[in-house]
This record gives sequence, C-alpha cells and structure tokens, in this order.
Amino acid sequence: MVNEQPSKTTEVCEDPLPLDHLSVVKEQDQQDGVRVAEAITASWSKSSLITVYAWQVFMWLLYFVNALQSSLTSNLSAYITSEFSEHSLLTVISVVTSVMSAACLMPIAKVLNIWDRTVGIGIMVLIAIMGLIMMASCTNIATYCAAQAFYTVGLTGVIFCVDVLTSDTSSLRNRGIAFAFTSSPSVITAFAGSPLSNQFHETNWRWAYGTICIILPVIALPLIITWELAKRKADKEGRLQYKPHVARTWGESVTFYIIEFDVIGIFLMIGGLILFLISFNIAGNTEDEWKSAKIIALMVVGFFVLVGFVAYERWGAQKPFIPSHLLINRTVIGACLLDITYQVSYYCWATYFTSFLQVVYGTSLTQAGYISAIFDFMDPVWLIGCGYLIRVTGRFKWLLLCAVPLYILASGLMIYFRSPGHSVGYMCMCQIFLAVGGGTLILIEQVSVLAASKHEDYAAMLALLSTFGNLGGAVGNSVSGAIWTNILPRKLREYLPAETKEAWSEIYESLEVQLSYPMGSITRIAIQDAYAFTQRIMLITGTGIMCLSIAWVLMMKNIKVSDNRNVSQVVF
Repeated sequence: MVNEQPSKTTEVCEDPLPLDHLSVVKEQDQQDGVRVAEAITASWSKSSLITVYAWQVFMWLLYFVNALQSSLTSNLSAYITSEFSEHSLLTVISVVTSVMSAACLMPIAKVLNIWDRTVGIGIMVLIAIMGLIMMASCTNIATYCAAQAFYTVGLTGVIFCVDVLTSDTSSLRNRGIAFAFTSSPSVITAFAGSPLSNQFHETNWRWAYGTICIILPVIALPLIITWELAKRKADKEGRLQYKPHVARTWGESVTFYIIEFDVIGIFLMIGGLILFLISFNIAGNTEDEWKSAKIIALMVVGFFVLVGFVAYERWGAQKPFIPSHLLINRTVIGACLLDITYQVSYYCWATYFTSFLQVVYGTSLTQAGYISAIFDFMDPVWLIGCGYLIRVTGRFKWLLLCAVPLYILASGLMIYFRSPGHSVGYMCMCQIFLAVGGGTLILIEQVSVLAASKHEDYAAMLALLSTFGNLGGAVGNSVSGAIWTNILPRKLREYLPAETKEAWSEIYESLEVQLSYPMGSITRIAIQDAYAFTQRIMLITGTGIMCLSIAWVLMMKNIKVSDNRNVSQVVF
C-alpha cells in the first residue's frame, strides 16, 4: 500500500547533463537520478495506484522475459556449441559473459543516479536487442560468443535496473517480499522453458532468440512510458524543477564523463579479469598447458592489472564507484564475499548439468530442462515465505545461518548421487534443497547491503553485489572449465573401448555425438563413467569452497530491518 506523507521542497542544484534535465528538490549531495525516484514515489497517492500497479506488472514481465531467455539458453547452449563442434567452450563463453556483466553494472549504476532510471533501462534494452539479433544470425563460434556477451550484458542490466526500481519503491522491512515478487516469473518459465527449448531445438534454435528480440521491447516500452508519466505527475505537483545545464565545451564534456563513469577503472577491471580468468580455460585445451609461458604470463599480467584497478580506485579515481565508508562496512564485505563464494561453488558444476543429465541418466532435453528448472521453480516460491519471515521477525541473519548448512548438505549429497546407478529422483531432491538454501542466500545478500546503506547508495550497492556475483560466476566457470578440459578427455581415452578410442576428440566436443551411442552400449557406459568422475571432482571442489561462507555469515551484522525506512514513499 502507498504511504501518503506531505511533500516537501528544498533547493535545487544544477543538472550537469545536456538533455531535458530534471533536478529533484532534495539534499545537495544527492544525484539527480535518486532525486527523480524520490520525487516520483513521493507523488504517489491512492488516486495513482492504477499507474503504480501497471508499472509493477511491467517490471514482473521484464523478469519473465529474462527468466525465459535464461531457460532457453541453459537448455540450448550445449547443442548450439556442439553445432560448431565446440561443446567444451561452454565455460569459456560463460566466463566472458560473466566478466562483461560484472564490468557493466557499475557504469549502469552511475547512469541510474546521474541521469534517470528509464535512461538506464533504455540503453540496456538496446544492447540486449543488438545481441539477440547477432545470436539469431550467427554462423560461427566467434559471433556466437560476441552475441552472448551483448545480450547477457543487456538483459543483466535490465534486471539490475528493475531491482533498483524495486528498492526505490519498497521499505526495507518489505523489500524481501518485493524482490520475491519480481523474481516469481521463474515459477512459470521453469515449466514452459524446457518444452519450448525442445521445440526450438527440433525446428530452428535461432527463433528462440528472435522471439525474445521481439518480445523484449514490447514489454520494456510500457514500463518506460509509465515511469515517464509518473515523472510528469511529480513535475505538476512541483516536486521536480527544470534547470539549464552547466555550459561545457565538447572537450570538457568528454573529460567530465570519463571522470564521472571512471572509464580508466572500467578498462582496468575488464582487462584484468579477462586475462586472469580466461587463462584457466585456455590452460586446459592441451596437456601440460599449465606450464607454458603464455598461460603464466596471462595469469601474472591479469593479476597485476587487477591490483592496479584496486589501487586506482583507492587513490587515483576522482569519482570511485563505491563510497569508501561502505567498502569497509563488515555487513557489505560479508554479503559480497558470501555472494562470490556461493556463485563460485554453484558454477563449479552447473554449466554442464543438463548435458550430464542427458548423457548419464538418458533424459530427454525437456526432462533435463525440467530437472534443472526445479531450482528456478522452488526459488521464488520459497522466497515469498522468506521475505515474509524477514518482515515478521525484522531480522535476516538467522535465515542465513539455516540456509548455508542446508546448501552445503545438498551439494555434498550430489557428490554421492551423481553417478550411474542412482535414481534421477535424488537429483531432484538435491535441487529442491539447493533452491531453498541458495534462494535464501541471494535474497538476504540484497537485503543486507541495502540495510547497511542510504537510498542514494542503493544502485551502487546492488551493482557492487552483482559485480561480486558475476565475478564468482566467472571464477566458478573457470574452475569448471579447467576441471572439464583436463579430466574428461583423459578419462574418455582411459574408459573408451578400442573401437571408439580414436574418436575421443569428436565425442568430447559434441553432445550430439555423445548421445548418438545407445544407452547400455559399451561406449555410452564409458562416456557416462567419464562424465560421472569429472562431475564428482567439480562437486567436491564446489562443496569445499562453499564451506567458507559460514565465516562470511558470522562477519555480517544482524541489522533490524523493521527500524530502517530510507524511502519516504513506497509501494510496499
């Protein structure tokens, strides 16, 4: 329900942008994007609830489009890379997209704060559409990789903008429920994504991305229009004021935005991460590659570039991404370390999960998609209850203390059950446990960093958390790729019978070839054993890493969210 409070006006500062600029009448140290958001939420009343609820529906639909795309990509990527005879490059592509997503979130947060929320959404939608068009028309693995980077960055940015809007319009006490609501479309796509993936696989997988390309702007445009209408309403009520921008030359404008968006820091972060993380994947392509000079050089140079990025952000950047006082806050540090640990643990094994189910258990693409989507189905269902528990108790740390052991237990059980001879039902059981534990972690990480910050820092805090999460995904995929490319070929050469031993490379690079051998045949059993051994190593690694999360949870403060209301006018 919308809270109705009297509006108040204060002095307006000049807008630095060469567009139609709005300054919300608020404290001088707040940026205009934050002021616009607060003016809009302050203007909401019972008479404007129809607009507000319509706006919420469009946010939900954007999450639906993203969840559907994620399901389609998860199910189809193994077949697409196999079509280019590059099945083993799944983790390399995931690392690149994770790094690019991590690098883009901080600049997006700057856009949301300096300009406006809808400007950020519009830019990200255009990037996503460009990537989807490339994806639908790609004819080689290089274009496929570039397309994935573009549309993943775009859709990640869109969802990040929606999360910031959700934070703008909800009280901290109810924010868990608000985040649970926006993520609830996964309940639908968990069932719809797998059969749709199968249909696209049997007809033309390119239309999977063509469909998303058509739907995305149709959903995003009404959200942008609704926010703009709300902005006009706030303007009519005198909560917004137009001001001429500060006059600058072209050179001064370039310098201003280079400093404001910390361009040097972005390049250092992207370059360092790509050099350091990709080296793990490249190292596994041939035997003894770890000893080669080029791999050692990539790791060393990448590491020192990352050190340079940290040093630059601390002492060189005029406008660093994150305020320094938040970087030393133990709740923020604990939540970020928890997120990166969780993502590393999960992606140590998840990338090849649907391939594993089809090869080892003989499931169809649809069935494998359903099992993989158990997490996506259970997660939003449980998160509504989790958000309600946060609202009722006013605390969140106790839920983390329950969720972490549950997740470690589920991950440990999968080490035992992930081998031929066990029922696939055990996989489903473990996925349920992982959904409850993992979903709780993701939700409370978001709530905790927002509880430790002010409204003007919300976008930066969510960007910082998402950056750590994407880096964790990149590290996890790098570890997964290193294990996969070093162990699976060796085990295939060891287990395959004499008549197919020479075909190990073709088998390794194509899921279609792996599935072409009938269940029960000597070659298929050998492939299953190689898969099971490799996946067991992945899970042992992931479970061991996840144990670190206990320390990160203990580091975090148990903030009472019921006493914290940074947003004066909210929907929830």
